[in-house]
Amino acid sequence: MACLRILFRSSALLAISIAAASPRAMAEDLNDYPTAARADYVFGCMKANGETQELLQKCSCSIDVIASIIPYDRYVTTETVLSMSQVTGPVGSEFRSTEQAKQALQEFRRAQAEAEVRCF
Repeated sequence: MACLRILFRSSALLAISIAAASPRAMAEDLNDYPTAARADYVFGCMKANGETQELLQKCSCSIDVIASIIPYDRYVTTETVLSMSQVTGPVGSEFRSTEQAKQALQEFRRAQAEAEVRCF
């Protein structure tokens, strides 16, 4: 009987340990973005496409898909490239013409295309 209690306790501790570790592993797997970054994307998406409840759902889906494809740090890099490439002159030119900028934009456009297929 004592062996059964020890086995039960060990099994229960193992189950608790797995359950406690699961939420952390899932969040890491999602490449979770800060809420403000997700909201900013959704607001921009809705502004560009229309401000309806249906578009709120589609734009929210879109950033979720993008977040599942691109880690947040690379998303920030892409946002910077997009913003700075609109600056005129030599500064903007650097963000439009470098290979790193081109790759970041290409990766982001692929993620957006995937999001469009899945969400729109």
